[in-house]
Amino acid sequence: QVQLVESGGGLVQAGGSLRLSCAASGRTFRNNPMGWFRQAPGKEREFVAAIKRDGANTNLYYSDSVKGRFTISRDNAQNTVYLQMNSLKPEDTAVYYCAAGAQTSDRYLTRAIAYDYWGQGTQVTVSS
Repeated sequence: QVQLVESGGGLVQAGGSLRLSCAASGRTFRNNPMGWFRQAPGKEREFVAAIKRDGANTNLYYSDSVKGRFTISRDNAQNTVYLQMNSLKPEDTAVYYCAAGAQTSDRYLTRAIAYDYWGQGTQVTVSS
């Protein structure tokens, strides 16, 4: 049974940093896409970042709203993906979800449809 478990959320002041972790178990995702999405109250779930290995290269994808502030990375040995969040803003407040794709396709990586497994979410609150 595949499980994704997020950790690292919390309360931080604007301008601060947090590092989210997502540990996968039940299978490996070495060449599969892994990503982060978020959902704020009253809003739809939105794409944040994704990472996908393509041969010797690793491709990174970011939403415009977090580009330059957030960094996604992965440790394949630990089957874990991370999201380093810097220069946090109150509008980053949301529940953050980790996701992993069952296939190795790199299509639609910025859309939820590309992901088959989801974590339970971790709350990130940024105070002004």
